[in-house]
Amino acid sequence: MDQILGSGMLPFLLLFVVLYLFMIRPQLKRQKMERKFQKEISKGSKVVMTSGIHGKIVDTNDTEGTVIIETQAGRIKFEKSAISMEMSKRFEKNTEIQKK
Repeated sequence: MDQILGSGMLPFLLLFVVLYLFMIRPQLKRQKMERKFQKEISKGSKVVMTSGIHGKIVDTNDTEGTVIIETQAGRIKFEKSAISMEMSKRFEKNTEIQKK
């Protein structure tokens, strides 16, 4: 009886372990990094929104979770979650290279 239950459960257990290691765990790590990035955002930071808008942070409101971005067109209020961590870091890296 133990062999039947053990051999039947083993593939499902292995499947769950593989899903956790290759799908769930990296996503949790990415979410943690995004939250840390959003907390570290301050006035004067140059950012890129997920919609592709480039700008500089003028003001932050931690209670509402919003930021005011200054662009060439004016000032726009966005949710902090709309700021793209990957694109913002790439944008900062490119501007540093251009300054050199």
